[in-house]
Amino acid sequence: MPAASPRILVADDQPDVLEALRLLLKSEGYQIDTVKSPAAVLRAVEAKDYALVLIDLNYARDTTSGEEGLDLLDKLQNLDNNLPVVVMTAWASVEVAVEAMRRGAKDFVTKPWDNPRLLTIVRTQVELGSAVRAYRRLEQENQILRGKDSGPTLIAESVAMRPVLEMIARVGPSDANILITGENGTGKGLIARALHAVSTRGQDPFISVNMGGLPEGVFESELFGHVRGAFTDAKTDRAGRFELADGGTLFMDEIGNIPLSQQAKILRTLETGEFERVGSSKTFTSNVRLVSATNADLQKQVAEGAFRQDLLFRLNTIHIHLPPLRERREDIELLAQFFLKAHVKRYAKGITGFDDSAIEAMRGYSWPGNVRELDHAVERGCLMAQGKVIHVNDLGLNAGQATPQIEDMSIEEVESYLIKKTLARCDGNARKAAEELGLSRSAFYRRLEKYGL
Repeated sequence: MPAASPRILVADDQPDVLEALRLLLKSEGYQIDTVKSPAAVLRAVEAKDYALVLIDLNYARDTTSGEEGLDLLDKLQNLDNNLPVVVMTAWASVEVAVEAMRRGAKDFVTKPWDNPRLLTIVRTQVELGSAVRAYRRLEQENQILRGKDSGPTLIAESVAMRPVLEMIARVGPSDANILITGENGTGKGLIARALHAVSTRGQDPFISVNMGGLPEGVFESELFGHVRGAFTDAKTDRAGRFELADGGTLFMDEIGNIPLSQQAKILRTLETGEFERVGSSKTFTSNVRLVSATNADLQKQVAEGAFRQDLLFRLNTIHIHLPPLRERREDIELLAQFFLKAHVKRYAKGITGFDDSAIEAMRGYSWPGNVRELDHAVERGCLMAQGKVIHVNDLGLNAGQATPQIEDMSIEEVESYLIKKTLARCDGNARKAAEELGLSRSAFYRRLEKYGL
């Protein structure tokens, strides 16, 4: 049976708005339910499964505060925080939309809306929400089957990570080869596992190999396997990574470290699915989805003759770039709390959290080692803390880097960081933040839209 088209719930107190949205969204193949009040929204969500909820922020006549919509948003988040909610607002109340985003809304549209932009937002959030739910479902199944927290946990609430999540939603279910780039410690392996989890191969093997850790002498054996007697230490037949990953996903980390002499063999297997074990003439076949990762500049290596252009084409059907942690500071506290929970359990500690100085230091630190360094810092803090909370000195961060490293940031990054800090200080009040920054409201709103805030 064909899969049912996504169902969307639209809430607004104006019948003409509801009818316009119903016709627009229905023309794109969505199933549409419409309601006129917050109470009706809650009843509908409890009765049916929705791919997305599109809500107005004001329902009572002559009310523009948005409080009804914000209260409804809080209740929806409590019911299901994986349900994508997009809010609608008049341009004059964009500051309310900013507050809605802070409370969990995935995006907002202004009235009167632009049809192409609205449809793009809806399509993106429906796809992303579907991928997130599939990912969470597989994660829960893994926990039940293995009896422990074993699946990858992807923490990404920052604006900088939205393109990554959207790419996972769009290409994760496909069989396309994907190249993940980013600095050391950004979590490329975690993204690879997330791509596997939301794919049709999610219940099949996920096999990982660090290409940088393979000496050239055992390279072929590790990837393609060997037969008994193929070389001195080959005492039994052994399957390689391509064979083990058959039907699933093969993750090649540090792909830029493949010796040039071995790249043609990898390319042949990617093109034909065929390979031979070392010491055997028998041809095997393997159907794998390849995800690779590197922190190297592969285009530069191609130009220098150290990496084959045709192999890069095969690896790079889809490219996902992971931002460094210093560009996704909204995630730092969430990540730190996640790591703390794991380390408290591991070391049987009674630590309950971080003090304010530790939180501020983590937010301001430049994190050259990215998420991996944050994990290590939290582990150190867990071991060094003498009370119930972790203090800044327990983390072992360099004192000279307790503030953002402006020299490492572009003008756009500095401006975005300053706007976010000012908004936080003003409790999300856009008008007050604009005044403090010396910007007109229109200039401030343009910057909010530019930086996805």
